[in-house]
Amino acid sequence: MDVKELQAANEDGLEQWKPVLKASFPLSPADVDTVLGALNMTVPALERPEYSLDELLADLVEPRQELRAVKVHKHREHYTIGGCMAELSEIRTEQGARRTIAVESEDPDAVIATVRELGLAQRRNVNLPRGLKALVGLGAQRYAVIDVGTNSVKFHIAERSTDCEWKTIVDRAEVTRLGEELDESGKLWDEAMVRTIEAIVAMVEDAQQCGVQAIAAVGTAGLRIAANSAEFVEAVRERAGVEIEVISAEEEARLAFLAAKASGRFGSGSLAVFDTGGGSTQFTFGHGDRVQEQFSVNVGAVRLTEHYGLDGAIEEDTLASALDGIGEELSVLDGRTTPDDLVGMGGAVTNLAAVKLRLETYDPDAVQGTALDRDEVDRQIELYRTRDAEERRSIVGLQPKRAEVILAGACVVRTVLDKLGRGSLTVSDRGLRHGLLVERFG
Repeated sequence: MDVKELQAANEDGLEQWKPVLKASFPLSPADVDTVLGALNMTVPALERPEYSLDELLADLVEPRQELRAVKVHKHREHYTIGGCMAELSEIRTEQGARRTIAVESEDPDAVIATVRELGLAQRRNVNLPRGLKALVGLGAQRYAVIDVGTNSVKFHIAERSTDCEWKTIVDRAEVTRLGEELDESGKLWDEAMVRTIEAIVAMVEDAQQCGVQAIAAVGTAGLRIAANSAEFVEAVRERAGVEIEVISAEEEARLAFLAAKASGRFGSGSLAVFDTGGGSTQFTFGHGDRVQEQFSVNVGAVRLTEHYGLDGAIEEDTLASALDGIGEELSVLDGRTTPDDLVGMGGAVTNLAAVKLRLETYDPDAVQGTALDRDEVDRQIELYRTRDAEERRSIVGLQPKRAEVILAGACVVRTVLDKLGRGSLTVSDRGLRHGLLVERFG
């Protein structure tokens, strides 16, 4: 019997444990007192002079609903990394197996450095008892996803129950315009990076307060394009302690398609999914559950806004010029067979839905599944064309920080409808972050 007690935990989540018992069976009554005390159990009158393992389980564990005996097989290998002792283990139970790594040193800075070197900095430190509880289905687990886009940073925390159902805990987006002037300069501006890093730091702090097991962070078009994206990724690592993985356009499209299919709304026919963001638009074409084609086009609301001056009121000829230009850039869609279903994702699409529904407070459940037809998109394009950014902010349903880029986003949506011969699309509030959540943690 091996009993340790948690002595302290610091602000970095490192824990200090102290051995209080290491004994072989049979256990003396004093040893049993120590075991039950460590479990915060009231110690009953012990009737035996000593306890074998079977007697301990039969007399003191099985009668208590709050206790559960679990058969565990543990295989361990030991290493020395960065001056720390590292124990790599495989934990097996009847419910499944997990690989774990324990990094130990009296120097907390050495532990943090080693964990970072191992690429595990974004993983929450979970002690063995808590990990075992999760493995055998005692208690739900929370995970977080951060999607760093060209215009906004999306943040999602979900809780997975023991029956693998997901429940949203937090789902929000912060418009930081990381890609401001990116098209012209080819680099991320310092001010844009600072805004975005501050938003990510706050999201990581919220995730930690919510007790997430792990955080997955990805970057999309803006970070694929920017010459100094590595500088930004390193700054986020230093400030927030998370590693941003800059994913390919194809991976971005695939995850968006996965999120759309996970909603269960679409059958076995042909499906086209597009996810329009600040720097690019991803397209995935599939049939049933099978992906047939996926690609990305560098058509995004931030670049189009800057190129055509769409951040305020414009004349009709400027709008016509913008629509013509977007049509040329999306010529890859020409001549395609009209899909049975068309799904739109991204901030522009969900904001169009929120304006249609006149949502004073954004409601993802109301937005999910909303139908947007050409007439509604045209109505909103005219609404934004005739107003400057400040006037657009008063429109019910429109996120104020999207006022500058919403017209460009609406033009992209209108063009996709035309190119694919669809009179309407289905709005999905689920996006890359939901697909990533299911794939990494589902």
